[in-house]
Amino acid sequence: MNRPVVEVADILRVQGQHFLDRYRSSFDFQQLKAFRALQNCRTAALGGHVDACPQCGFQAISYNSCRNRHCPKCQTQARERWLAAREQELLPTSYFHVVFTVPHELNLLAQDNPRQFYHLLFTASAATLLEIAADPQHLGAEIGMLSILHTWGQNLLAHPHIHCVIPAGGIARDPTRWVHPHYPDFFLPIKVLRRVFRGKFIAGLKRLYRRKQLRCAGPSAALADEKQFRQLLRRLHRHDWVVYAKPAFGGPRQVLRYLGRYTHRVAISNHRLTSFDGERVTFRWKDYAHGSRTREMTLMATEFLRRFFLHVLPKGFVRIRHFGFLANRFRAARVQLCRQLLANAPLPSAAAQVPHTDAAIWHCPYCGTVMIVIQRFTSEESLSRCSYFDSS
Repeated sequence: MNRPVVEVADILRVQGQHFLDRYRSSFDFQQLKAFRALQNCRTAALGGHVDACPQCGFQAISYNSCRNRHCPKCQTQARERWLAAREQELLPTSYFHVVFTVPHELNLLAQDNPRQFYHLLFTASAATLLEIAADPQHLGAEIGMLSILHTWGQNLLAHPHIHCVIPAGGIARDPTRWVHPHYPDFFLPIKVLRRVFRGKFIAGLKRLYRRKQLRCAGPSAALADEKQFRQLLRRLHRHDWVVYAKPAFGGPRQVLRYLGRYTHRVAISNHRLTSFDGERVTFRWKDYAHGSRTREMTLMATEFLRRFFLHVLPKGFVRIRHFGFLANRFRAARVQLCRQLLANAPLPSAAAQVPHTDAAIWHCPYCGTVMIVIQRFTSEESLSRCSYFDSS
């Protein structure tokens, strides 16, 4: 992939201080931590190492990455490691993709209560799928799923939603057989999923509000009045919520490629940025409301950064979770049972199934030999190192 013409870090280095002067009062520690990490990523501020070619002797300085999970440049290696670990858990069957979205009227509550709101989004969507799948009228089986939280839309505004990747079928109640869906391109009824998800999510909101675990301040301060809060819930009950299911796609190999597009995404990739003139940022986005047409949007740099940092997650919040027979506590045993029920041998090893590329490896630009690290240095030593290489 070609090098992007502009990066989020470039915008931070030019407009970061102006942005902080304007929004620091509304920044929490995690947002400030992400801000500093992205600003310093792969610069002398984080130290680095000297790489050398053992064949021709070429040397170059490489600066360390920040490894922050919100950094557009630091997700490739994390994604590769995660996919390699997940491969042994994939089943030899097709998979479905279901997306749960909450109404935009709830965005203010999500921004004021990210940990509680996103956790509820996970639990309500998972409970909906598990309950409907267990109903004999629909599937009558225990299913497993991998859920991935995204908090953004293509325009970088708040758009919390959950992507669920689900094996096509589940373990029967007796658990002696695998239950296949009734139709190859249909998993569970969408209308039922919408209604049950809406009920579970609203019930969860009521529970949080009753326990005084929802913070209503700033733009959502009116909801501190119980009458206003109940009016909001009544409005939410009046219309259908969005649950979208894509047709079944291929087996394990296709699933890994598919997951790679969703698991370690950040709010925007550097390759979507098209220009930055020091004041305004232009980026590509898909307008899903008008046939997924690709458009360009231009924002002032401070507004672009405000939208970007809306999507920094609370400390320690897990944005990829497993449910059903894929839940962490008994996943290994249940996956093995599923393979037996599907009457297939275990999947081959990771090396044989999916080609793995080490993103940390880079090659000499002159002779193509793999570069090796010959020396590491701290940020304090970076300035002298740069001066040495600049003069040589």
